[in-house]
Amino acid sequence: MNINPPTYNISIRHGTFEGEALFEARVKELPDLAEYGETYTEAYDLAIDAIETAAMAYCEQGRAFPEALVPADDFSGRVTLRLPRSLHRALAAAAEDEGVSLNQHLVNVLSYYSGFAAGRQTDAPPLGFRCRNRTP
Repeated sequence: MNINPPTYNISIRHGTFEGEALFEARVKELPDLAEYGETYTEAYDLAIDAIETAAMAYCEQGRAFPEALVPADDFSGRVTLRLPRSLHRALAAAAEDEGVSLNQHLVNVLSYYSGFAAGRQTDAPPLGFRCRNRTP
């Protein structure tokens, strides 16, 4: 079996776990895996080790090990959406009331509900950002 643990989607977050401030590492491809460390680096290293250990265990059991998920970075920004006529009418009316196109109104609504309006999207990575193909 040939795996490359740093290619797996590892997220690290700082929090309080059982009354102790620690860094928690999770692996998207292995949702039951969680490792805890006193530092970011320790949690990351433990996650890498856990991926390797899990891969060996899967192999010994004759089970297929999940492959690392490759992020899809090539979004076009174009979405085709089918709506019930009544919803289409209501959204078009709301867009007209706001003096914007239906497309712009939909972008505004989706942005608001996706957290952009709350300032959650910035250039800085949020806590728990994914480490891909690199060590911290």
